[in-house]
Amino acid sequence: MASEDTPAERREITVRRAPKYVPFLILGGLVGIIVAAVIAYALPGDASYDPSSVFGFFMVLCGAGGVVLGAIVALLLDRLSVRRTEHAVVEALQDSESGTGPDDGDGGGPVAGQQS
Repeated sequence: MASEDTPAERREITVRRAPKYVPFLILGGLVGIIVAAVIAYALPGDASYDPSSVFGFFMVLCGAGGVVLGAIVALLLDRLSVRRTEHAVVEALQDSESGTGPDDGDGGGPVAGQQS
């Protein structure tokens, strides 16, 4: 066959593990909200202010600060992952039959909902 005669193409790639930013932002915001709850309800405060309004005020400030700190932690971890990159060599494989996709494990039957 012609596909067996052609050499496979080799390329060098860089592999690294980068953190996902959204979980760090969410966790930072939740930590900020917990800090706001501690400030509003656990610490003694002025009797002229309702603790729930104090919590709302500090929730905005501490939540935003927590999101910013979570983003900084994610950026620092991303910077560390750049230093720990690995290089690998990949080789392109030729399909044995053109026009067929990867096996999806359904037994090779027709797609559900399609009539043949």
